[in-house]
Amino acid sequence: MSLLQVGKILELFYSTNDGRVNTTELALDDKGVVEDKYYNKNIERSVLITSLDSYLLAASHDIDAPYSALGENILIDYNPYHLKPGARLVIGDVVLEITQNCTLCKSLAKVDAKLPKLLKDDRGVFAKVISGGIIHKGYNIYLLDKIEKVA
Repeated sequence: MSLLQVGKILELFYSTNDGRVNTTELALDDKGVVEDKYYNKNIERSVLITSLDSYLLAASHDIDAPYSALGENILIDYNPYHLKPGARLVIGDVVLEITQNCTLCKSLAKVDAKLPKLLKDDRGVFAKVISGGIIHKGYNIYLLDKIEKVA
C-alpha cells in the first residue's frame, strides 16, 4: 500500500442544534464526528467531505454560498467526487472510507433555488471512519492506494 498526497483541509465544521460551527480541529471515531448532532446516526454517512470546486461552481453561476452552506464537515482543495465507494483517504491518524456520493438535497435551495440541481453530482462524498483520531485545519490529505503485488 502507498499514500499519494492529493490535497489539504481548508475548513472544518460540525452541526449543532443551534447551527453550524467552524472549528480548527475535529475529533472522529467509528460513529462519526464526535461533537456533531448527527453523531452515531448513520455510520455510512457520518462524514461529509466537500471540495472547494463545489463552491467555485456555485460562484461561477452567481450563487454566493458561504463555506459550510453545503453541510460539509471537511472542506478540501481536492475533488474526491470521482472516487468509488471503498476508496480511502488518510488525514493524520484518521482513515476515512468513501461510502457514496452525496445525494441531492433540497435544503440547499435555502441558499439559492438553483443550487440543488447545479450541485446534483458535485456536492460532496460521504465517508465512514475506519480509524479515528483528531484532524486539524491545514492537514494534508492522502489517497490510500491499495497496490497488490502479484506473486
